[in-house]
Amino acid sequence: MTARAAMMAVRTMVIDEAVRETNAPQVVILGAGYDGRAWRMPELRDAVVLEVDHPATQELKRERVSALERVAREVRFVAVDFTKDDLDAKLAEAGHDASRPTMWIWEGVVMYLTPEEVDATLAIVARRSAPKSAIAIVYHAPGGLVLRLVGFFVRRMGEPFRSKFTKAEMRALLARHGFDAKRDEDLPEATERIAPSLVARSRKVKHMRLVTAVRQR
Repeated sequence: MTARAAMMAVRTMVIDEAVRETNAPQVVILGAGYDGRAWRMPELRDAVVLEVDHPATQELKRERVSALERVAREVRFVAVDFTKDDLDAKLAEAGHDASRPTMWIWEGVVMYLTPEEVDATLAIVARRSAPKSAIAIVYHAPGGLVLRLVGFFVRRMGEPFRSKFTKAEMRALLARHGFDAKRDEDLPEATERIAPSLVARSRKVKHMRLVTAVRQR
């Protein structure tokens, strides 16, 4: 398994763990891409999964999953162009119930947003989160050589990293929006806890962090 594959595997396992622990009736995946949880996680059999992403991405996603058997109770595709659409309104139109707990998944997106965009999105998430809602976020912390090298390549591809947060900064940001951080690990720490056999593949990816937070009020 390559280092990139190990990174993706650990990210997936940590977020799956949060989904199981929260056991919410609604799951919202921000920037869903080709996320497959609604088709592979039996724990979602009673949940409504709302996949939020760009219309063009969702069109291809629909084609690819058309032959698959869904395991979630329901999947709703929420087409959102984040450059011009109102996320709050789009979620309401799709039937997201802000009075019931929600598991929010924000994986592989935050590092491409500015701090202001991250804050604005969290404000919407907070307004639509009933008590006992939870959020799982993958974000970047200030890092060394590895982050600089990865940043160089993604910048050349036209997708530059736009935000970094220390653990304390992310905890404060979540608290400002009513979420209490319960677990915040860098990738090597998460790997040691959840997939020890992959530690050697992930030990250099200390800039990637995974945080799970719960809304208590």
